Amino acid sequence: MNTTRALGALAAVGVTALALAGCVAKSDVAASDTLTVDSSDAGCEVSAAAATSGTLAFDVTNSGSQVTEFYLLAEDGLRIIGEVENIAPGASRSLTLVAQPGEYFTLCKPGMIGEGVGRAGFSVSGDKIAATGDDAGQKQQAVDLYAAFVKDQVEQLAPAVETFVAAYESGDDAAAKEQFPQVRAFYERIEPVAESLGDLDPRIDFREVDAVADGIDWTGFHRIEKDLWVPAEDALNADDETPAWQDWAPSTPEERAAFGDQLIADVQELNDYVHSDDFQTALDEQGIAGISNGAVGLLDEVATGKISGEEDWWSGTDLWDFAANVEGSKMAFSLVQDFATAKGDEGEALADEIAQGYADLETALAQHGSLADGFVNYSELTEADKREFTDLINALAEPLSQLTSTILE
Repeated sequence: MNTTRALGALAAVGVTALALAGCVAKSDVAASDTLTVDSSDAGCEVSAAAATSGTLAFDVTNSGSQVTEFYLLAEDGLRIIGEVENIAPGASRSLTLVAQPGEYFTLCKPGMIGEGVGRAGFSVSGDKIAATGDDAGQKQQAVDLYAAFVKDQVEQLAPAVETFVAAYESGDDAAAKEQFPQVRAFYERIEPVAESLGDLDPRIDFREVDAVADGIDWTGFHRIEKDLWVPAEDALNADDETPAWQDWAPSTPEERAAFGDQLIADVQELNDYVHSDDFQTALDEQGIAGISNGAVGLLDEVATGKISGEEDWWSGTDLWDFAANVEGSKMAFSLVQDFATAKGDEGEALADEIAQGYADLETALAQHGSLADGFVNYSELTEADKREFTDLINALAEPLSQLTSTILE
C-alpha cells in the first residue's frame, strides 16, 4: 500500500499557513486567473503548478467514468486546504479559495475512495493575504474543512482495511502484520467521530478486556491482532490478571472470514455515516467547539491507552497509534488556532504554548521512528522514555484543556 500521502512524517502546522477560503468579493475572483483541472480515472491534470497568493479558482472537469473529488492539500500532505466533491462524470464544479504563500499538493480522487491519483506539487508565491469575511463564515469554513479531513481519512481507511483483511483471511500473516499499524493510523486520526456512534467504535476497536467488561462480542482490529500475534501460553491479557488463553483460541479460517468481513462492514458503515447529512449536521451543531474538543479527545486517547502500552497489547505497535492520535489532534487544533489568537495576548500565548507542546511531542516521537518508516516496538521503550512522553502529554493537555473556553469567549 502506498502510504506516502497519509503516513508522511509529522510536520509543523499553523493555520496562518493555510489557504483559507473566506468570503471573497466577486471582483476578486474575476480578477484572478482561473486554473483548470482535468480529473480522469487515472490522472489529475492541473493547468499550472504555481500561482500568486490571493484568490484562486480551480475549475474541475470530470472526464472519467466515476464520481470524483479534487483537493488542495497542505505541504504535510495531510491537512485539507480546500476540496470540491461529488463531481459526476462529464460535470464541472469550481473551488474558490484565498491562497497564502507556501507549498501545497493537488490531488483527485476518482470514486471518492482511496488515496487518490495525480498528486502533484503546487506552489504559491507572493505576499501573505489578510483574512477576510465575517466571523461566522470563517467558523463554518473551519467546520467544513474538518468534515473534509474526516471523510478523506475514512475514504482511505476503507480500501486499506479490505487489503488488510484479505491478507488476514488468506493466512498471509506476515503481510497482515505489516499493514496492521499503517491501516489503523487512518482510524486513530479521527477516532472521536466513531466513538460518537454508539456501538460502532466498540465493534471496530475494543480491546478484549473492554469487551469482556461490557459483556459484548469481541470483534474488530484487536480481535484480529491477537490472531496475528499469538500470545505465549503463560501470557496475561492487558489487565495483567487474566490468562491470555482463557476463553480464547486462535481463530479457524471460517472465524477469520467472519471477523474480517465484520470489520469491513463496520468500516463501510463509518464511511457511509461521514458522507451523510447527519454527520454534517452534527458537526454544524457542535461548531468550532466540536473541533476543539476533538483535539482534546484525541490527546486523551494517547494519555489513557497508548502511553501505557495497553492499546496494541499483542503487537506492540502503540507508537503508530500514538503518532496518529497526535496528528489528528494537531490537525483539529490548526483549524481553530486563529480563533484563539484573535482573543488578544492571552489567546495568542495559549495558542503558542499549545503549538510548542505539539512540536515537543513530535520531537520525542521522532527519536523512536515515524509513521512513514515505522516505529520501534513499544516493549523497547525504557521507563525514562515513558516518563518523558507522560510529561510531554501532561504539559500539552493543560493548555489544550483551555482551548475551547478561550475560543468561545
